[in-house]
Amino acid sequence: MKPWKYVVAGWMTLVIAAGFLIEIPDIPILEQTARNIFFHVPMWMTMFVLFLISFWYSIKYLNDPEMEFDRKASSAATVGVAFGLCGLLTGSLWARFTWGSWWTFAEPKMNLAALALMIYVAYFVLRSAFDDEQKRAKLAAVYNIFAVTTIPFLLYVVPRQLTSLHPGADGNPAFSEITADELRYILYPAFIGFIALGYWIYDVVHRYKKVQFEIENS
Repeated sequence: MKPWKYVVAGWMTLVIAAGFLIEIPDIPILEQTARNIFFHVPMWMTMFVLFLISFWYSIKYLNDPEMEFDRKASSAATVGVAFGLCGLLTGSLWARFTWGSWWTFAEPKMNLAALALMIYVAYFVLRSAFDDEQKRAKLAAVYNIFAVTTIPFLLYVVPRQLTSLHPGADGNPAFSEITADELRYILYPAFIGFIALGYWIYDVVHRYKKVQFEIENS
């Protein structure tokens, strides 16, 4: 295993342990569930970074149609969706303890986040619809470029314009305004750790797809 992976493993161990063990201030409504910020928010950020990696390789494929670029794009999108689902689940868990419901259709950010993931589910449905590798890769790359551009609007721009229970929306303070300094000492390292972990998983998935491709074409 490469040295940087040992660093990531140790880093994440410390982040997770500190996230559960450090003393945190009593934040109204959130109380001890505020610890979820160490996991929920970095998961969404990791998802977006992985989608950007996928976006980059989709552009590279359109400029130079090498199947390696398509594999990297699809691998990054796969791991990005996995982190997005984890973000949605931790958000639902948080909603249960702070809003009293696992899901509320009156909350735009939850619904738009689910829509963002559905857009990427459609990306994989599109990929499965074609047997021709080049055609599948080209159409998937074009769709992926469209899909990535919707994420900032669905997760950040539109929810901030709507009435919402979620911090950061109109009428509600953002996390930066309600988050105590003690939480930031873990939150910022958590961003680094989760993004590095996401890249590690992406690397594993990509190598698996590459081996699978070589076996099928040998």
